[in-house]
Amino acid sequence: MSTFFMLKVDEIPNRIGYYLAGFTDGEGSFNVSFRKRKDYQMPWKISLCFNVSQRDKVILSLFKRHLKCGTLRNRDDGVWYYEVNNFNAIINHVIPFFKKFGFLSAKKKRDFAKFKKLADILLKKEHLTEEGLIKILNIRKEMNDGGAGRRKYSETDIINWMELRKSSETTRQANTK
Repeated sequence: MSTFFMLKVDEIPNRIGYYLAGFTDGEGSFNVSFRKRKDYQMPWKISLCFNVSQRDKVILSLFKRHLKCGTLRNRDDGVWYYEVNNFNAIINHVIPFFKKFGFLSAKKKRDFAKFKKLADILLKKEHLTEEGLIKILNIRKEMNDGGAGRRKYSETDIINWMELRKSSETTRQANTK
């Protein structure tokens, strides 16, 4: 467990917790993203994110107040956006909150279960291996209706990088013999 403090979900009034969970069931999203990074062992920074957007800031302020983490922003189109992308906050606040308050829809239950699996893979540092990346890609493929073309880096982009890495490593090893 990290040094980041753990959310005390039992201190959240049930009516607020279930309201926010129900709101998330309809309007929230659990995501995993890949970003290129030259300073990483694997050139991918893998980030988990929980977010909710809405025109009314009041409800999103309740998320920030009761989850005790995240950021609240106003987009140019007038929509407010609440997101949590700090890994410690996701592990210690978001996941415990939704474990307690849960969802009614099968789709959100499924996406949240996959989100928890992704968090576990990152906690165990499995994402630093090619096998871990493949595991993450397979889970990501099944979330949020497959991403519906909204992903910056596709599965193909990441797999191609792995293949290129393998072939350049093979060439390097052949040249040193």
